[in-house]
Amino acid sequence: MATKHWSDLTPAQRAAVVALGAAQFTLAVSAWVDLLRTPAGQVNGRKDVWAAVIAVNWVGPISWYRWGRRSP
Repeated sequence: MATKHWSDLTPAQRAAVVALGAAQFTLAVSAWVDLLRTPAGQVNGRKDVWAAVIAVNWVGPISWYRWGRRSP
């Protein structure tokens, strides 16, 4: 299979790539901000580990919101 380059994509495909990238970036930034604002006592595990986990594509931020915070 040949590698696709940006110039090979249609305008709709380019827009989809940009939109998905922006959504992923926004989700990660919101998770990092939430991590910073959450007291260490309310975090399941270490904050530095969660900061690294959040950097893992879609899985990290979703994992933070699902399993990273303790219930009040």
